[in-house]
Amino acid sequence: MPTDFNGYWKMLSNEHFEDYMKALDVNVAIRKIANLLKPDKEIIQNGDHMIIKTLSTFRNYIMEFDVGKEFEEDLSGVDDRKCMTTVNWKNDQLVCDQKGEKVGRGWTQWVQGDELHLEMRVGDVVCKQVFKKIQQ
Repeated sequence: MPTDFNGYWKMLSNEHFEDYMKALDVNVAIRKIANLLKPDKEIIQNGDHMIIKTLSTFRNYIMEFDVGKEFEEDLSGVDDRKCMTTVNWKNDQLVCDQKGEKVGRGWTQWVQGDELHLEMRVGDVVCKQVFKKIQQ
């Protein structure tokens, strides 16, 4: 049985986010605003169908996908690129590979106790975020 990611998650920490945004060529004005935010995550999981909502006062981003199936991801509002994205199970983790202009782009997400861990990467830059579950 795969890990249950369902729930509402509040951000606890966000390491190397500025470096991550720089590696994605996010403009300085957006970086300054984004660095001040502590977005929440709402995850709705039904088997291998996932909806991951990243929610903030500045901008929301919704990612909907089926694990194991490649899809075109529109990253408007993030870094304004499109990429071909595949998310797969690797043991109890979700591992995302985003193929596009930026090499080595993707993320890994897992649950440890009541915390959601997310590592976002592009090239050799890794941003580590931790969220605490606040409701089912």
